[in-house]
Amino acid sequence: MQASTDDITGWLHDWQDGDAVARDRVFTRLYAELKRLAAAVLRGESGHDTMQPTALLNDALIKLTTAARAPSAEDRDHFARIVARAMRQVLVDRARRKLADKRGAGEAPLSLEGHDVALTASPGELLALDDALSTLAKLDPRAAAVVELRVFAGLTIEQTAQALGIHSSSVNREWAHASAWLKQHWAT
Repeated sequence: MQASTDDITGWLHDWQDGDAVARDRVFTRLYAELKRLAAAVLRGESGHDTMQPTALLNDALIKLTTAARAPSAEDRDHFARIVARAMRQVLVDRARRKLADKRGAGEAPLSLEGHDVALTASPGELLALDDALSTLAKLDPRAAAVVELRVFAGLTIEQTAQALGIHSSSVNREWAHASAWLKQHWAT
């Protein structure tokens, strides 16, 4: 039997109240869906070719479960966005470790037009994108969320609109705005 959205939302709230059984239920019900999300993030990834979707997802979930408190997810879609952000952090941390021994110079920024930057970016480019995205999030959180979902989670305009609870035309505007802003402020 498939868990309803209400079940998952309830389990998320129970997890926030410290219920480990509820946390395990969330993971059990959403694991396959979240693994597909991780596979989309890693598909064609040259900089992370040794990492498998299962490893990326597990690292992200470990990051969430070892945090001081449970993620404040409102519902299933919000939890998916939180996991996508944790996967981004795992990839960025991995890129930082790779760059600790070798610092690249003179790398040109990648375009967001194909929005597969997370899939083809070098560790230096991924770190620069993460820094720029963090700055954008302070200025325009929704635009940053759109980029995060499209680039790191591989969502379409429609899927991004559904995940954020906004109209697809708003996603298009945010995407155009964020792309233009990142073009000016993203340098590796």
